[in-house]
Amino acid sequence: MSAHVMGERESTARFGFWLYLLSDVMIFGALFATFMILRGGTAGGPTDADIIEPFPVLLQTLALLASSFTVAVAVLAARAGKLQTMKLYLWATFLLGATFLGLELAEFINLVGEGHSWRESAFLSSFFALVGTHGLHITIGLLWLVVWLAYYQKRGMNDGMQRRLGLFALFWHFLDIIWIWLFTIVYMFGVGV
Repeated sequence: MSAHVMGERESTARFGFWLYLLSDVMIFGALFATFMILRGGTAGGPTDADIIEPFPVLLQTLALLASSFTVAVAVLAARAGKLQTMKLYLWATFLLGATFLGLELAEFINLVGEGHSWRESAFLSSFFALVGTHGLHITIGLLWLVVWLAYYQKRGMNDGMQRRLGLFALFWHFLDIIWIWLFTIVYMFGVGV
C-alpha cells in the first residue's frame, strides 16, 4: 500500500474520531441542559445540596486530573521511544481512572442505599443520567486502554499504535474537560460555591 493511501486512511480515521467527539459534545450538551432545567424538580425529595458530599468528589477530581497528566507523559514517552516509561504511565492512568470510577460507583451505591434513586425525582433522574454517562465513558476508556496495552504487548510499537495512543489520549483529555464542567455545574453549584 502506498504512503499516499496510508496517509489518506489516517486522515480519514482522525476526521472520523473528531466527528465522534463532536457527537459526544452534543450528547453531553443535551444532558447538561436537561440537568439545568430539571435541577429544581425535586418532587419534595433531596436537592443537590442535600446529596453532594464534597470530599469524595474532590478525590475523584484529583484522580481524573492526575490521570490526564499521566496519559500525556505516556504519549511523550512513546514518542521518545521510552516504552517502559510509557507503559508505567499508562498503568498509572488506568489506576487513577479506576479510582475515579470506583468513587463514582460508591457515590451511586450510597445514594440508592439512602433511597435516592433516579426514580425519585426529575432532578435525580437527570443527575444519574449526566454523571452516569460520564462514568460510562470512563469505563469505555479504561477498557480501550487495557485492549491497547494487550495489543501493544503482542505487536509492539509502530506508527499505527502511536496514532491509536494519541486518539486514546485525546478521548481521555476530552473526558477530563467534560468532568471539569460537570464538577462545576453539578457539584460546585450544587453546594453553593
